[in-house]
Amino acid sequence: MRIFFKYAKMWLKSQMVYKTSFILLCIGQFFVPFFVFVGLYLMFDRFDSLSGWSFSEVALLYGVIHMAFSISECVVRGFDSFSNLVRTGDFDRLLVRPLPTALQVLGSKFEFTRIGRLLQGIIIFVIGINGIDVQWTLLKMSTVAFMVIGATFIMSGLFIIFATFSFWTIEGLEIANIFTDGGREMTQYPLLIYAKPIQKFFTFIVPFGVVNYIPLMYLLDRGPYDHPVYAFIPLMGVLFIVPSLLFWNFGVKHYKSTGS
Repeated sequence: MRIFFKYAKMWLKSQMVYKTSFILLCIGQFFVPFFVFVGLYLMFDRFDSLSGWSFSEVALLYGVIHMAFSISECVVRGFDSFSNLVRTGDFDRLLVRPLPTALQVLGSKFEFTRIGRLLQGIIIFVIGINGIDVQWTLLKMSTVAFMVIGATFIMSGLFIIFATFSFWTIEGLEIANIFTDGGREMTQYPLLIYAKPIQKFFTFIVPFGVVNYIPLMYLLDRGPYDHPVYAFIPLMGVLFIVPSLLFWNFGVKHYKSTGS
């Protein structure tokens, strides 16, 4: 972890050299997804609910997933742009260093301008919290934190998985955006509004359901998910990083240099 924080400190210093540019990029990261939220607000202004879900409940999910996505994009940005290292042959240099390759790629790039998106997610999350009727306990407050942590690990795992495909494809796969950007857009709404096959896929294969629908049902004391054990369900999202890293190690073992 000491090396990881050194990487982060180095990137923060380099991005803060041009403070005006950094601030403007943060502002841009705040407003671009904000207009998506404006569209969401206008939809609920026209229709009172979405399959029984209120604006505040959806705003809570929106805030959680955008906080998680911004943290993931900031910390795991190196994997998002990993194909460049394979294409240029720079990954060869990482292999001869006495550090895990995953750690080196993790530290190869940080995008601290995502703090703008993070701030926007926090603001909308607070709007959602203030609008729902929940008897807050320490366990329920912890559940919200678990939702953000679990969603961050799932997003990070997806970045790692699709970075691994670059060992064979050389170039990055645009299909990755279906699961990363698309996953972000999809999970800002309760999974219940989607078709059954989509619900099952994004619960048992890519487990967004454990940080989306199930914990929200627990917070609202709805249906069969009002037992305290469901407060810890979002932490299952953390486990998604395990197969992601195993797949990464498999890709490293089968890596062949591009010779660039």
